[in-house]
Amino acid sequence: MKFFVVTALLCFNLTLAQTIYDSIESQSLGSTRELKIQLPRNYEENSEKYYPLIVALDGDYLFEITAGNVDYYSYWEDMPEAIVVGVNQDDSRSEDCNISLEDYLPSKTGAQFYDFIENELLNFMSENYRTLNFKVIVGHGKTANFINYFLFKNRPVFNAFIALSPSLSYNMEENLTSRLSLEADYKTFYYLSTAALDIKLNNKEADALNIKIGAIQNKNLFYGFDNFDDANHYSLVAQSIPKALQSIFFVFQPISKAEYKEHILTLETSPVDYLIEKYETIETLFGIKKQILVNDFRAIDAAIQKTKQFKYFEELGKIASKQHPNTILGSYYIGRYYEEMGKLKKAMNIYRSAYVLEETGGYTKDDMLERADQIKRELGL
Repeated sequence: MKFFVVTALLCFNLTLAQTIYDSIESQSLGSTRELKIQLPRNYEENSEKYYPLIVALDGDYLFEITAGNVDYYSYWEDMPEAIVVGVNQDDSRSEDCNISLEDYLPSKTGAQFYDFIENELLNFMSENYRTLNFKVIVGHGKTANFINYFLFKNRPVFNAFIALSPSLSYNMEENLTSRLSLEADYKTFYYLSTAALDIKLNNKEADALNIKIGAIQNKNLFYGFDNFDDANHYSLVAQSIPKALQSIFFVFQPISKAEYKEHILTLETSPVDYLIEKYETIETLFGIKKQILVNDFRAIDAAIQKTKQFKYFEELGKIASKQHPNTILGSYYIGRYYEEMGKLKKAMNIYRSAYVLEETGGYTKDDMLERADQIKRELGL
């Protein structure tokens, strides 16, 4: 039942995003290639906004599941809004993925398709749509193997790779492991999946590849892997896409319970610095200046109280006042700082002055007035 509910939600959300059916005249291919393009909600209204680009090979069937998940997760702010383009390969998949038997690199029609993606499709999308530099590519089976070749450039045109049950070419396991081991001045995201009922060879090779990639010590490699117990070569796609998006865009997501317990509570440094670095990373990786969520302020608030490091409330309050200037958020944290530092009258005045500001995220005016009244009683005023 849960699967059908999620599917229905994805279809519902997809109807609210804008899908365009387009085509591109390709000199590399010597033909026209059909495209499906999903633009984010309010794309036309947000005329100054730019978006990450996600390229789905096998667009004749991978586009809808990719686009639906992108729209759904971006709606809940678990990933940034993104443009998705699906490349139709219904009648050309084998030719597009042609590999030489001599050097096991894209050859003839495969080399032409590689050039089409790298030089023509990406240029077409940047010229006609507002795309950012952060780019993701998705493939399944043969195309999941093919996307790996884009990694072998000195500076790949894609930042993230989603390989669903790849049919690996000769030496790909060794070459890919070697490439991902190289530390560069940029971050690479790689997601790999297989399933218990997958094609036997694909499953075996994916498991072996996972062991090797999982052992790589590279601070700029972010790797995710799934081996699904209840899926086959085709059904694993529906389970893999959401897991891949969550893996790639982890830092963009609101602070979770796991992140709070495993990363924030265990800090030996300032939790406020952690919050700042999280959002600086989002801007650096995705080119998006994201407003700090009230949810994330609450997580840092909880950590400060849990660890009794009340001095950090002052800095948190200053940041909250800049991020949410019309709300009581900043006043609450600064008031808490003065209260914990023993400057009760100052705290009381700050709590009271916040009455003209807006409530947000469970922080209410009544709570502020109650704190002010409690201080007044303690001071005997």
